[in-house]
Amino acid sequence: MSLLKVSVLSVSGVCLWLAPPFVFSRRIPLHNFMQGIALVSGFACCFEARRSALKLAKIEEFEALKQAAIDSDVVHEISTSVYVSEETRKREAEAILAASEEQVEAKREALEAIYTNDLQPEASATISESDASDLQLWWKVEAAQVEGKTATWIIENILGKKGRKFSEGKKRLEELLKKFSTEGG
Repeated sequence: MSLLKVSVLSVSGVCLWLAPPFVFSRRIPLHNFMQGIALVSGFACCFEARRSALKLAKIEEFEALKQAAIDSDVVHEISTSVYVSEETRKREAEAILAASEEQVEAKREALEAIYTNDLQPEASATISESDASDLQLWWKVEAAQVEGKTATWIIENILGKKGRKFSEGKKRLEELLKKFSTEGG
C-alpha cells in the first residue's frame, strides 16, 4: 500500500507541476492564483511522496536488519552445535587413547555383549529357556559391572528388585555371579 501511495503522489506532483502553463489560459481571472495553487499542490504531493518513501525505506531497512539478525543467530547456533560436537568427539578420542588396552578391550566386549546376539543361538541350542534368559540377564549385569556400576544399581535397575524385594535381587545377583563367572572365566 505504501509503494502505491508513493507512486500516486509522485505522479500527481509532477502532473500538478507541469499542468498549469498548458491548462490554464491567461483569460481566466486569477490565473496566477490558480497556477500558484497547482504548484503548491504539486510540491505538497512531492514532499508527501518523499516522506512516505523514507518511511518505507526505514521499514525495509529494519526488516532487512531483522532478517540478518535471525540469519546470524541461526548460523551461530549451528556453529556452536558443531563446536560442541567436535569437542565431545575430541574428548572421547582422547579418553580412548588414554585408556589402557585392557580397559578398551573390556568396554568393547561389554558393548558387544549388549548390542549383539551372536552368542544367543549357540547358547540357546544347548541350554533351556530359563538358562537363556539367565544368560541374557548376565550379559546385562556384566556390561554394567564393566561400566563400574554398583551392585545396588544393578539389583535395582537391571534385576528390577527395589524396596522389599531388594534381598531377593541380592540373592539372584549372587546366583548369577556363581553360575556364570565360573563358567566363562
